[in-house]
Amino acid sequence: MQLNEPMIRIFRIKRFRSIGLSHFRTLACSEYEILGHNRKQHSTKADIKTDIKIENTIDWALLSRHHQVSFDNRKVYVPWTEGVTSSFHHIWLRDHCQCESCFHPITKQRLLNTFQIPETLRPENVVANPTEVKVVWNDGHLSAYPLDWLHFHSYQPVLEKMGVFPRTLWTGDEIAANPPKVSYDDVMDPNNHGGAVADWTRKIKTYGFCFIDRVPTTPADTEALINRLSFPRNTHYGGFWDFTSNLAKADTAYTDLALPLHTDGTYFTDPPGLQLLHCLNHQGTGGDSILADGFKAARVLLEESPNHYKTLSRVRIPSHAAGNEDVCITTSLARAVLNHDDSTGTLFQVRWNNDDRSTIDRWSDPDISVPEFYAAIRAWAEILTRPEIVYRFKLIPGQPVIFDNWRVLHGRTAFTGQRRLCGAYINMDDFESRFRLSNYGRSRVLMEL
Repeated sequence: MQLNEPMIRIFRIKRFRSIGLSHFRTLACSEYEILGHNRKQHSTKADIKTDIKIENTIDWALLSRHHQVSFDNRKVYVPWTEGVTSSFHHIWLRDHCQCESCFHPITKQRLLNTFQIPETLRPENVVANPTEVKVVWNDGHLSAYPLDWLHFHSYQPVLEKMGVFPRTLWTGDEIAANPPKVSYDDVMDPNNHGGAVADWTRKIKTYGFCFIDRVPTTPADTEALINRLSFPRNTHYGGFWDFTSNLAKADTAYTDLALPLHTDGTYFTDPPGLQLLHCLNHQGTGGDSILADGFKAARVLLEESPNHYKTLSRVRIPSHAAGNEDVCITTSLARAVLNHDDSTGTLFQVRWNNDDRSTIDRWSDPDISVPEFYAAIRAWAEILTRPEIVYRFKLIPGQPVIFDNWRVLHGRTAFTGQRRLCGAYINMDDFESRFRLSNYGRSRVLMEL
């Protein structure tokens, strides 16, 4: 099965008021996955492909030839060729008018005063053509809604959004033969018109990490590479880092100790989205880097121990960063190890750092919850130490790695000698902006607003 195979299925997960195990069995997956005709089909080493392309020519918003757009006292009805009809409340349509008097054409902000829309609002007339639906309102305003915009934002019913981007889960055994890579020269080429940057973001989005080849071994060139994607995120470690194992910051990352698999910033309400690390030089032994696909590990946990998966999706874990005298950071809202989208139930974030875990002293039923929790994290940690799950490699000068800190866990083995690294964090929202704009174009992205 190849990555650009056209058989793409999208899981839509209903959200129940009381979530049971049957619900959680659907959750240990990335946002979208590529499936073959057999759902149980698993990838092999030969299946991992890193030449990823986006097909962005989907003709999906077509009006039905057999039914007409209509309206009544409450809604406008738009029939589609796929045999369904979307209904839109009058106030919702009026509130989302994007004409220049209602929506600023440059800043893309609402100008309309929502609270001055009359409660008696209704259409005087509705006319459709091959590209849009025009509504003349009884307050005299004319609104025009592009068909693709209406289809994309249909909420009654919610329509499947075609052309979404797939993600591929992997084990260390599967990814080692062909890890995702891009070239520094291609990414930094100003004449490339963003094509290489788009490819870079696609690989990060698909696999959760990507190497960059032939990067000059200087902090300045590394920082320029990061800025090609987005600006660095500032934290108590600074914005762009250049560090060794000298404990300049009171964190075990600034030592030569082994670091077990973890995600960074569990003590932040909004953990860093991406992290880039570049080894500028290492004169010594050890220091192997390790990565693991957290979404894959979560799926394994779900398949083997669904009750443990449920526990790690429910129990909120406080965390802290308190080594430096002038810093004591804790989350304003503790979160679970496995976090799911409230509306879809999709697993979107793994937060795990046992070293930074604070004291948990609030339990719903301690005699049940405490043993359940420790059994769950024991099972989770065991999965993360399996040789087939872990991807081990040497971080070498000239080949930094960037990874999705919400998905991929990272660590290292202990080392000796002098080891100098540099790098930075990037916010997830800033990365998503670069991914969408570079791959889909501004007009397509703006349609989602």
